[in-house]
Amino acid sequence: MKTLFKYYGPAILWALFIFVMCTVHLGKFAESSIFFPGFDKLVHCGFFFVLVVFYCNGLIRQQSAPYLPYKDIILFAVIAIAYGGAIELLQLLVFTWRDGEWNDLFADAVGAAMGAFSVLVTFSALRYVKK
Repeated sequence: MKTLFKYYGPAILWALFIFVMCTVHLGKFAESSIFFPGFDKLVHCGFFFVLVVFYCNGLIRQQSAPYLPYKDIILFAVIAIAYGGAIELLQLLVFTWRDGEWNDLFADAVGAAMGAFSVLVTFSALRYVKK
């Protein structure tokens, strides 16, 4: 258990942060003029981008390998998208003050894919530099 938090602590804490932020009741604050149209989608995308990057960082630190298998990165991106889907279902069915939207799930998927892509590009660049 200690090694789980040693390597994946930031990813676990970030997943909890995402859950809290996606289920909290914002009230009139959500209608503030500081938020532009589409701000919510940008936040969803950023949340899941960081989640995938944190998880891959933990995986890299745990394995101490010179490369990270593509299937592991893609698998976690799919798991992150499923997590986003679960949150959207909870927003729709349990947290009635929030709206579960397909557009939010799409933004989650885009963020997870961007995170996976950035990790893959970084690994490819590092392998190229070492040659």
